[in-house]
Amino acid sequence: MAKMIREVMTRDVEVINPSDTLRDAAEKMRSLNVGPLPVCDGQRVLGMITDRDIVVRGIALGKDPNSTQVSDVMSSGIEYCFDDDNADDILNRMKEKQIRRFIVVDRNKKLVGIVALGDLSGEVSEQKVGEALEGISEPSGPVI
Repeated sequence: MAKMIREVMTRDVEVINPSDTLRDAAEKMRSLNVGPLPVCDGQRVLGMITDRDIVVRGIALGKDPNSTQVSDVMSSGIEYCFDDDNADDILNRMKEKQIRRFIVVDRNKKLVGIVALGDLSGEVSEQKVGEALEGISEPSGPVI
């Protein structure tokens, strides 16, 4: 029987506020040894910021990390899944959308965790994980 996302997700996810600075986000990522942080206003998920967002949308464009807010470079409109979704279905969505992680919310859309491709690797067939990784890893074009 296929597992639900709540059985494999990471709980107690650290978040960051949209008004925090890029430096605050980078320091939190460093101390937690993570690349992504959900951006939340209270319990409402507004988006996600990654170490790559900080570099590509912030530093590379000359934005001051000490004064630029997380909300200025974060990704909004992010993909999410529900904690009672089927792990196989989410793996297929990862492949289709070419993303390695999903924010996990409950049916009230309250943040309850995060699930990454690695979390699913021991829960579904190796072939399915390999196919998803292949789809996720297809190169995209340069930003113009």
